[in-house]
Amino acid sequence: MKPDRNSTGDGHVRRQSRESRLIALGALTVGIVLLAGCGGSDGGSSASAVPTSMAQVANKAQSPNQPSTANQPYTDLVAYSANASDGLAASQVSEKAAIMHYQWTSSNTTVNYTTTTGHLTAMDLKSGAPEATMSYVAYTAPSTNGTPRPVTFVYNGGPGSASIWLRLGSFAPTRVATTDPLLDGTSWPNYPLVNNTESLIDTTDLVFIDPPGTGLSEAILPNTNQTYWSTDADANIMRDFIMRYLTVNSRSSSPIYLYGESYGTPRTDILALALESAGVHLTGITLQSSILNYFADAVEAVAITGSTDQLALETDTLSGYLPGYAEVAAYYKQVSPPPVNQALYALRSEAFVTANYNLFKNYSLYWTLSQLGAPTFAGPPNFPPTWLEQLWDIESGLTLQAMQGYFNVNPYNITLVPGSTIGRYDGRVSLPNSDPRLQSDGDPSDILISQPFTNALATQMPDYLGYTAPNATYMPLNDAIIQVWDFSHGGQPLPDTIPDLLGALQLNPQLKVLSENGFHDLATPFFNTEKQLARLKTVQGLNPNLQVNFFQGGHMIYLDDVARPQMKVDLANFYRGASIPGALTLATLPQPWADEAPAGTPTSEAVAATAP
Repeated sequence: MKPDRNSTGDGHVRRQSRESRLIALGALTVGIVLLAGCGGSDGGSSASAVPTSMAQVANKAQSPNQPSTANQPYTDLVAYSANASDGLAASQVSEKAAIMHYQWTSSNTTVNYTTTTGHLTAMDLKSGAPEATMSYVAYTAPSTNGTPRPVTFVYNGGPGSASIWLRLGSFAPTRVATTDPLLDGTSWPNYPLVNNTESLIDTTDLVFIDPPGTGLSEAILPNTNQTYWSTDADANIMRDFIMRYLTVNSRSSSPIYLYGESYGTPRTDILALALESAGVHLTGITLQSSILNYFADAVEAVAITGSTDQLALETDTLSGYLPGYAEVAAYYKQVSPPPVNQALYALRSEAFVTANYNLFKNYSLYWTLSQLGAPTFAGPPNFPPTWLEQLWDIESGLTLQAMQGYFNVNPYNITLVPGSTIGRYDGRVSLPNSDPRLQSDGDPSDILISQPFTNALATQMPDYLGYTAPNATYMPLNDAIIQVWDFSHGGQPLPDTIPDLLGALQLNPQLKVLSENGFHDLATPFFNTEKQLARLKTVQGLNPNLQVNFFQGGHMIYLDDVARPQMKVDLANFYRGASIPGALTLATLPQPWADEAPAGTPTSEAVAATAP
């Protein structure tokens, strides 16, 4: 989650609410939680480094059965650094790894699998010079039918997040069993690590990647970690790692997939184009909890740039967030009558905001600034009169409390449920405002997972992965990265990656694309993603293999015990090349917003072209 958060991002996500950040808005300082692609916190516990003993995945009672193949633990004595100005001397770099063997079981399925934990060296595509030593964890299994198994490269977002959030929460053979969406004191912050019956190890090999400055990844001198702390350099170093992995492991003939969460989704669009351009042809990509165009999320855009110049699409932002907010309101019984189906209520909410888009224009500037904590920056706040909100209540099903909680001088995360704060990554997670944990992390849904996941990493991994690094510090989320990240892309101050996705599809028309969305994700709302992907409709003759599906849950959808099995089924269909029941296609997506750029034109260029 965190920095796609979701976003996510990713991912995670990033992703976002992953990290808290003060930004200058003129003379005004605004507090904002940035999209950290799923994977870390907003300055909460996950932002702190975890001493690497990378300890065991489970206690003796929970450990997977271990086949007789000899294990090869590894003690890595290198003192890796995540500091911006640091890099590792080439003489200290190695590609050693710990190799362990286990069995995974689910129902009547048994898979013998191998974990490989260590480093590979990303090489410059043109010169072959070493760029960075990248830490990774791979879960692989032998083929059962004589054909190469798919290999999926998985990463969170941030920017600044390691991949532990997806690795410990989603589809690896083991996972941290959280209480999502409940946050109480019964087991927090020590959730057990359990056999993951929804693992994808029976479908694909999984390689979880830590970008430089996260996990135990470090640049190789004369490069420094900050060399790769930008949108384009990040995508290129991920490309170079993937190409190295494919070469070292002789996997070029395998079906190749990417899976990104939160900020990991714009990374995926750019990375897919970079790989296709380098001759690495992908079979499919999964975009989970997406933020594909930062210009279309005015809250994020203003927070990142510190400038109100990025408010051109604020009405799209207000409209894009409301359906997700409405799903969260329904969870708190603030929709009347209560929806009988989340998907149908989402369609109703989308129809409502589309019909009232022109009216929303009158209030969108103030709404956006209220989410940043600065509604008065544009003058006296202007919100809908009560009579109009009451009319909208009838159209939307929202109660007056919920409607007024959305159009409010204060951020909706503290107005929807009086006396409580709701989560950004998952709006169903809430805490009373008096809870002391909110003083260090303002997102209850981040609190839900940040310390538990880092606890699991610190205390439950060395025996399972067989890897220890006594002189290093594993970095789950590096807050320093988002403070200095260069978001520019394509000559613009922020990334709009729909043109990159289009470029990848044009180079590889067979590329499969899956977009996964949580109804209760308030970091990367599902309607925003629908509207961005719908821009592909503007390209004549384009008929991509695109599927868009939805689940109950937040930014880290897979934490939900109802959603995760559904995700597993849908992903299995996706890998088989089958249609996912109920998924939207490009043809059935809603039309893009009229003020959005065509898919082949970055949003910022279109905005500049129409400026007076």
